[in-house]
Amino acid sequence: MRNAEIAAALRELGILYELDGADRFRVLAYKEAARTIQDSPVSVEQLAREDRLQELPGVGKTLAVKVVALLETGEIPAAEKLKAKFPPTLVEVTRVPGLGAKKVRRLHDEVGVTDLESLRDAAEQQRIRELKGFGAKVEERVLAELEALPDEGEESERRLLSQVLPVAEELKAAIESHPAAGRVEVTGSARRWAETCKDIDIIATSDDPGALAKAVAEHPLVAQAGSAGEKGTSVVTHAGLKVDLRITPARTFGNLLQHFTGSMEHNVELRERALKRGLSVSEHGVTETEPKKGKKARVHTCEDEAGVYELLGLPWIEPELREGRGEIEAAQSGELPELVTLGDIRGDLHSHTTLSDGRNTLDEMAEAARRRGYAYFAITDHSASHGFGDHVDAKALAKRIGEIAKWNESAPKGFRLLAGSEVNIGTKGELDYPDELLAELDWVVASVHTSFRISATAMTERVIEAIEHPLVDCIGHLTGRLLLRREPYGVDVERVAGAAAATGTMIEINGNPNRRDINERHARLAAEAGVMIACNTDAHGVDTLENMQYAVATARRAWLNARQIANTRPWRSFAPLRKRHGLARAKAP
Repeated sequence: MRNAEIAAALRELGILYELDGADRFRVLAYKEAARTIQDSPVSVEQLAREDRLQELPGVGKTLAVKVVALLETGEIPAAEKLKAKFPPTLVEVTRVPGLGAKKVRRLHDEVGVTDLESLRDAAEQQRIRELKGFGAKVEERVLAELEALPDEGEESERRLLSQVLPVAEELKAAIESHPAAGRVEVTGSARRWAETCKDIDIIATSDDPGALAKAVAEHPLVAQAGSAGEKGTSVVTHAGLKVDLRITPARTFGNLLQHFTGSMEHNVELRERALKRGLSVSEHGVTETEPKKGKKARVHTCEDEAGVYELLGLPWIEPELREGRGEIEAAQSGELPELVTLGDIRGDLHSHTTLSDGRNTLDEMAEAARRRGYAYFAITDHSASHGFGDHVDAKALAKRIGEIAKWNESAPKGFRLLAGSEVNIGTKGELDYPDELLAELDWVVASVHTSFRISATAMTERVIEAIEHPLVDCIGHLTGRLLLRREPYGVDVERVAGAAAATGTMIEINGNPNRRDINERHARLAAEAGVMIACNTDAHGVDTLENMQYAVATARRAWLNARQIANTRPWRSFAPLRKRHGLARAKAP
């Protein structure tokens, strides 16, 4: 049984428990375990055979027993018991955005909803609006969400880049270590650092292609393999990721690398340019389409990618730019940007500790940031109304400000810890803390965490109100999206960017790989409007400080250079960019 099948069974059990009114922590445990198993690079069935299931994070004894039962009998007894109580199709109804298990249970008990079709019937017959707490607007939204609901499995075809990269890198390392391997590169959307990927493409050169392909087919990460031959192999990992290995002679490595890096839009524009120059571009080479009379069409092969672009009269184009968004024209005119790099980042301005919902203490987060070579690091625990508990009231924040001041007294030279807060933006743009307390902070990032379903106009005004507050330095995860899970709420990013530019408020690229918010299109729009961008991690533990790579990747895909990113500056240059710095100077005698 594949990991994805085991994860689906546990996910279903978690929803069934939730429908039955189980404790939310129990439900969460099953959902988290399902995610862990889904993403596990090794065979969970094999771990079960070796009695090692509890090595997986979040998989305890009780859950391990259920997995073993599933593997041995094809079902989980607890799930079968609950399926006798609820129609199994009721689980499908919880896929509708805005309908959690509690609401679905009420729809089942009070309206007779059993599946998506009966939900549609109830909405069309206006029976949902009769329920207390639902109303006509909820009914209309249900119908709209049903129209937009993807087919089951459609969403799971794509994975977050953060789920794909570790597998790709492990396979690449394994291929490189094989004695028959030459050059090896991961290509496709992973090389372009896209937000999500459908599969993994790897190309390699080899002096023994058959042996190399066989080694990949037999790798421990692989659950299923196709035939392994001279041109490569296709496999599926235990996590359900499809991997294509293509093996090519060294002389065509550059051609293949360029072709399979993509994107499709970039390659189409490149082919159109080539045709105008009497050339044809493919993975096999650059071919002359109009050879001289009596001459055979010459095929140009390239060991390096730069050779492909050179044949077309272009400089090499960074992979992150290859999306068909004007990069070829910019290359032709010599206007390609010098993109920001991870090494340019001097500080991280959005993080959480155990004071709110983080997993590590202030000391642990600060020390981890210092080890990364940062010059400054902001602690920004959640404010009082962010809606998820574990918040920081005004008294606790005042105490934390004092703790950080004391910490800085003995801080290593060249490193500064900033007292900050991630303050929730209320529905009218109001902030949680009084201005007197906000003024004591070094840094404020303001974010929306609640009331996502207000109109786009109201949301825009809400955010702009916060932007215009003199003590808000930055807006966090502006559109509120969660990749593959939650669509962005309605907000006029162009208006927000204009307000931010006018007030000197920064806008964040949130590096949490579930968010990557704002996206590259919005980041480019904001930067072109004159907004300073902050690349942040929103780290909730020392392990997620590495998410800076995703924030920088989005910035690179947005064509941004280091000058457009505020936190590429040393502290003495960054500090004056904060609005509170200008206020302090204005108040000075």
